[in-house]
Amino acid sequence: MNNRSAAIGEIANEKAPSPAAAKPFALDFYGEDVFGLTAAKKYLPKAVVKKLEATLVSGQPLDPAIAGDVAHGMKTWALERGASHFTHWFQPLTGGTAEKHDSFLEPTGVGEAVMQFSGKNLIIGEPDASSFPSGGLRATFEARGYTAWDPSSPAFIKRHANGATLCIPTAFYSYTGEALDTKTPLLRSIQALQKSVKRLMTAFGAPAGSVKVTLGPEQEYFLIDKKFYLNRPDLVQTGRTLFGAPPPKHQQLEDHYFGAIRPRILAFMTEVETELWKLGIPAKTRHNEVAPAQFELAPMFEELNLAVDHNMLAMEVLRQTAERHGLVCLLHEKPFAGINGSGKHNNWSVSYGDANLLEPGDSPHQNARFLTVLTAIVRAIDLHSDILRTGTAYAGNDHRLGANEAPPAIISIFLGEQLTDIIEQIEKGEAASSKEAGTMKIGVDLLPPLPKDATDRNRTSPFAFTGNKFEFRAPGSSQSCATVNTLLNTIVAESLDYLAGKIESFGGGDFNQQLQKLLQAEIVAHKRIIFNGDNYSAEWAAEAERRGLPNHRTTMAALAALRADATVALFEKYGVLNRTELESRFEIYLEEYHRKIMIEGKIAIAIAKSSILPVVAQACAGAARAHTDIVASKIDAGLDALFAHARALGTQLDALTYAIAAAEKALALKHEDIIAATLKLREVVDGLETTLDDAQWPLPKYREMLFVY
Repeated sequence: MNNRSAAIGEIANEKAPSPAAAKPFALDFYGEDVFGLTAAKKYLPKAVVKKLEATLVSGQPLDPAIAGDVAHGMKTWALERGASHFTHWFQPLTGGTAEKHDSFLEPTGVGEAVMQFSGKNLIIGEPDASSFPSGGLRATFEARGYTAWDPSSPAFIKRHANGATLCIPTAFYSYTGEALDTKTPLLRSIQALQKSVKRLMTAFGAPAGSVKVTLGPEQEYFLIDKKFYLNRPDLVQTGRTLFGAPPPKHQQLEDHYFGAIRPRILAFMTEVETELWKLGIPAKTRHNEVAPAQFELAPMFEELNLAVDHNMLAMEVLRQTAERHGLVCLLHEKPFAGINGSGKHNNWSVSYGDANLLEPGDSPHQNARFLTVLTAIVRAIDLHSDILRTGTAYAGNDHRLGANEAPPAIISIFLGEQLTDIIEQIEKGEAASSKEAGTMKIGVDLLPPLPKDATDRNRTSPFAFTGNKFEFRAPGSSQSCATVNTLLNTIVAESLDYLAGKIESFGGGDFNQQLQKLLQAEIVAHKRIIFNGDNYSAEWAAEAERRGLPNHRTTMAALAALRADATVALFEKYGVLNRTELESRFEIYLEEYHRKIMIEGKIAIAIAKSSILPVVAQACAGAARAHTDIVASKIDAGLDALFAHARALGTQLDALTYAIAAAEKALALKHEDIIAATLKLREVVDGLETTLDDAQWPLPKYREMLFVY
């Protein structure tokens, strides 16, 4: 019996979870591990709560004088919940989160100690900056870096088997002040967008109001049994399968999507939601996704910075909870070839006061503010689609974009039937009517007429208007939402300022006529970015090229925009990222891509030589003895091809020296050669998988990993 058979037998013998006994459900534990305003009011003086609330709710600068009181109350709260340590929880440029735990313990004498936590401990920390990616911002001998408390994202408790830790969300920056994380630029971009929105609203004569940028990130993921995972070195090392023949049945029957959730998976999902609700994360939706073994978690909308923190926590909770259930959560964008990949749909919106600026009125053509903001976004995406594309540039995402319900690398905007009709009318110089949403009848007498949405949804569009928000579908499932929203906020801020400046220069004539003329000119100038059709079609790729839209298919091609002079000028103008910070990110992302390609190539060779080749050689000898000429010749040819393509891949890896400073074009070509060689090796291995006796094959197969759990 091989490892595959043993794993299947063990899974088959596992008992499904029994249904829970019926009892009333109470949500009294929601947010119990979060030091939010409810906890603050219990543990802090009223005057301190008032000042803290002004920062949390209204975005006013934090009064540093309250840090000591906040730290004392936070420590008391954390100790009561079993926390013995605290950490500054931050998001370095690794794509994940980081934490260094310090105990509250302070010795007071021989054999004596107390638990203390000062205002200084709360406000600032000092992890080693040289050991994180910096893209040249910090040398190895320049170790100093700082974490700074972000009071807009509440502290929380992370629990483990033997206790708990108080986690304080923080920014991370260098000794010389450059951002070494994803949070700092995000906060800068939110501030920039808020200023631009206020300027535009002032130009419209609106009363003073607060600006809120919101996000609802949908998280897709795969689950497989841990026993299979541990027998797949490619999954362990890279997060995706480098080999695997497609099974006869995968997702082509469309029977998994929204199907009944299996008991084992439902038990996992229930625990995930419980853990997220304790952390105040508003997990709302759970369901089977399109591919077998693929699922989705979707939260309610939250303030953007908090939503990003919560998504990073959600990914961690998914992984840790899966472990407890004997599963592994795969967040890679394309863990299995030939079926749906996993994305992170970025649902973004902005409000002024109580009004969502992306919420059309009953007659959208009369809603001047909505149409102006919409036009600004169209202009921003058209002018800066190459910048937005860099936020989705990632080795894993290269395998996903353009296939199986993922949008292509060409950035375009879907507006839908109703808004497109209005845009076309404005372009012609009038807006006299709009297509009504109305109702629809579906021919069943028992059901009443149903409200009809103003527009359909386009699942192939990278950037789609979906009623009161824009859904950016291109980000990958493992990526942080911080970077793409930093880019989006900044480019939209620039376009809002541009239109605000034009409106501020209006003369004494009719405001609406001047506004319509302005919007008309901008729509004519930027309508090429609007596309409501099938983004997967070859015709669209050709049409996009005729329109002059960028089509950066790979990470290497997309990253170049980060260093363009126009990009630098834009981000420096809004104080989001300076030239040095942008250059550092280019270097970090390039080096990460380079390393991932090298790792995938090396593990592919290792698996081919140590796991596949011995089995094929043995099968070849066995087939020869059995005189099965056809099978023997196929295996013999496969063995020769396996040797040849493993050697060819090794040659390509040897040729790619670890020299990030090499000319980018040459480096890109070498990466492409390694990817091509890996794919050729995969073709040989996958062909052998379908030829050899099933009992001989050493790696868990797709038909097992995707369906046996």
